[in-house]
Amino acid sequence: MSEDKNSTVLITDIHEALSTTDNEAKKSVACLVVVGGDLNGTIFDLNSGGLTFGRSPGNGVTLDFQGISRKHFQITTKDINKLQANCTIQDLGSSNGTFVNNEQVIDPRILKKGDMVKVGTMAFKFIAKGDSERLAYDKLHREANTDGLTKCFNKMYFNNVCGLEVKKSKVTGDPLTLLVFDLDHFKSLNDNFGHDAGDYVLREVAQVIRLHGIRDIDTFARYGGEEFVILLPKTNLKQGFEIAERIRKMIENHEFRYDNKKLPVFASIGVADYRQGVEDGTDLFKRADSAVYISKKNGRNQVSFYKDPS
Repeated sequence: MSEDKNSTVLITDIHEALSTTDNEAKKSVACLVVVGGDLNGTIFDLNSGGLTFGRSPGNGVTLDFQGISRKHFQITTKDINKLQANCTIQDLGSSNGTFVNNEQVIDPRILKKGDMVKVGTMAFKFIAKGDSERLAYDKLHREANTDGLTKCFNKMYFNNVCGLEVKKSKVTGDPLTLLVFDLDHFKSLNDNFGHDAGDYVLREVAQVIRLHGIRDIDTFARYGGEEFVILLPKTNLKQGFEIAERIRKMIENHEFRYDNKKLPVFASIGVADYRQGVEDGTDLFKRADSAVYISKKNGRNQVSFYKDPS
């Protein structure tokens, strides 16, 4: 009798779980998911209106890859609030064409569940609005691009975004600033208070900055160990320095308490911006990272600009 009762409970839990999944899926919009390559698993939401894809930074989605034209294709989404949103794809006069299920798109066509879109060397899978498959891709995307401890973006995700943003600034001339910071004497903190305390500090720093230190357009990532990065689009060097100083004070003034012990937590921050001599995301990171060492050399718990050796 007890086994039957337990079985009933189990079945009820499964139905509840499936119902919850269906409800979550209904809230999701249609999207394209990159299949393979450097951006594998990346999700592009198809919200209401038109979204253009191509190499030019002026597109809604910039794809600077082989075989892709400056303005390659567009997807227009209508009836976004209805159960079946209408997503229409059209080629924008690209050199190499846009293909759906290996058929070249000559006239605009409505995308259907599971359609494969190919442009140049890139392939995308179309996920229709409300499709529960979207939840699986969301989960994979989070796991692939998120640091497990701090829930920030990870190094790989940051490097991709930083590279794309530098390319945008090259074309548009928009300012772009990068902050890199290390937590001061973090090894000593681990040695004196234990690694659990160190993990607590990393999580708490990330949470404080996520809630009070960044905008929606910024990219905040854990680069490795106790090193974090914040990429600030449309932000000049002066503004970036002010943001860095605010974050430094935020960390200094926050009460980090673990196992009834107050922990000393401070940060050395380096600031650099996109300008002549910065060819890619790696160059920008190296400049900001070198500024971190200036902060450390001068006594730590401070903000420093990158200084050109020349």
